[in-house]
Amino acid sequence: MEEHSKTLWKPGTMIYPLPAIMVSCGETVEEHNIITISWLGTICTNPPMCYISVRPERHSYPIIKRTGEFVLNLTTEDMAFATDWCGVRSGKDFNKFEEMKLTAGTASAVNAPIIKESPLNIECRVKEVLALGSHDMFIADVVSVQADERFIISETGQFDMKAANLIAYSHGHYYKLGEEIGKFGWSVQKKQ
Repeated sequence: MEEHSKTLWKPGTMIYPLPAIMVSCGETVEEHNIITISWLGTICTNPPMCYISVRPERHSYPIIKRTGEFVLNLTTEDMAFATDWCGVRSGKDFNKFEEMKLTAGTASAVNAPIIKESPLNIECRVKEVLALGSHDMFIADVVSVQADERFIISETGQFDMKAANLIAYSHGHYYKLGEEIGKFGWSVQKKQ
């Protein structure tokens, strides 16, 4: 194996790529808002739990903190412009659903809206808020998931992530996902 030199950097958040997620929140139509977040992840499978990290000065922060609910809306290539726009504009100044011509739908288990254009909506209820520094972490239970039926593989019932054309975020840039190079366990799978 070829050896490469390393350069020492100051500590920072260089864990990339990440999902580019539109988080919807708010209990009423007047309060509905969307914030784009990449600092999020899975915490636990059973019970299903995730987290989002939000700066307290963001418009969505007090809405999520007060209501204790939000929806993670996966984003696609078709939603890339709206994903970025909702991340750089404030809900104090704009109705993001109207400006980006997105449809607020009814969630099945929380009062926050889903984004109907998203292929997968993950409804969350906040369990705990951790103040960590620049961001607070909202630890949440996943209480429901809505999937666009166009992307459900009929033979297996699985969600077809590739067909959904999901996007990712990496250090200030958005990317479409590439071709599959393997699946979980392929490195130890018996050769046929």
